[in-house]
Amino acid sequence: SINGKCFDWLLISRRSCFRAGVRYYVRGIDSEGHAANFVETEQVVHYKGSKASFVQTRGSIPFFWSQRPNLKYKPKPQISKSVNHMDGFQRHFDSQIISYGKQMIVNLVNQKGSEKPLEQKFAQMVNSMANGMVRYVAFDFHKECSRMRWDRLQILMDQLAEQQDE
Repeated sequence: SINGKCFDWLLISRRSCFRAGVRYYVRGIDSEGHAANFVETEQVVHYKGSKASFVQTRGSIPFFWSQRPNLKYKPKPQISKSVNHMDGFQRHFDSQIISYGKQMIVNLVNQKGSEKPLEQKFAQMVNSMANGMVRYVAFDFHKECSRMRWDRLQILMDQLAEQQDE
């Protein structure tokens, strides 16, 4: 109940059975375009006989890369050089568009250091795909929100406002 108005709010997460695994051991995609550790989360609001739903997905960056555990706290990501990334990448987003429609990618990885090549490759691949159903926004979460500056999330919200309204 908020302000005396009662409603039902359901939160449902569905984890994909494809490429499930623990952090650092399973990354990227397979040849069919299945992203590692893919999860679909749906929010459903039911109020006075009306229902609304919002679906958000998350998963590993959808191209071929790995991050093999070693004695370092955070192993360096390695982008595969010997494979055609675009085939699996295209399959991934074709599947996403069929299932969910228009896609808004929000990439929260660091845009410097060892994660910078992942962000650059992701942006380059989305641009190469040139699909009007897919939009890409990079937001360096760790930089922008360091020291618990959660108010800085408004920068991201402002970037997404038009698509969110749509």
